[in-house]
Amino acid sequence: MKYAFDRDALAKVLADGIAEMGLDVTPEQQGKLMAYLQLMHKWNAVYNLTSLRDPMQMVTHHLLDSLAAVPAFKDARNVLDVGAGGGLPGTVLAITRPDMKVAMIDTVHKKTAFLTQVKAELALTNVTVYTMKVQDLAVSDKFDVITSRAFADLSDFVNWSGHLLQEGGKFIALKGVAPSEERERLPQEWKVSGLQPLQVPRLGAERHLVFIQRTT
Repeated sequence: MKYAFDRDALAKVLADGIAEMGLDVTPEQQGKLMAYLQLMHKWNAVYNLTSLRDPMQMVTHHLLDSLAAVPAFKDARNVLDVGAGGGLPGTVLAITRPDMKVAMIDTVHKKTAFLTQVKAELALTNVTVYTMKVQDLAVSDKFDVITSRAFADLSDFVNWSGHLLQEGGKFIALKGVAPSEERERLPQEWKVSGLQPLQVPRLGAERHLVFIQRTT
């Protein structure tokens, strides 16, 4: 089934959701979010970036879901999105926080090719894209926040990318239901420092942010 891209209807749902969450997203940024959505819809037909095909579902399940997490990054300056896939939440963070550096990493070349295209078309000068395993990434300027959405078990997430976190930094994982079993499997040097439920407009599903920091 081919879904139509009704820009006006989609933009209204996006704007209404942003208003309902009380977020400060400028008209220009909302325009970039819509351009990103249109690119995702276009590329998804060939690149299978997401299992969702309906653009309206992409607004709620991808854009609004990622936007709900934006306030948690208010103090972040240099963020890494691990297993970025189609760019969630990394691209949404980069659009709404142009003052923040956002790196996105994925092992799948077609996905990072899409992210590179989005960076170019939306002129996201604060974005860097890597195609490799996060375990193999080395950077001179470590990240103050490392995030992921639907990426991996929390223990794998911190084990694979912990070497990239600066001292005093934190992980922010976007999860569905509160991951109690995953918390128990965390290595001893890591602890869950916070668990925040998210209310996403039009999304009838549990969403949580999990904050993880070193124990020492």
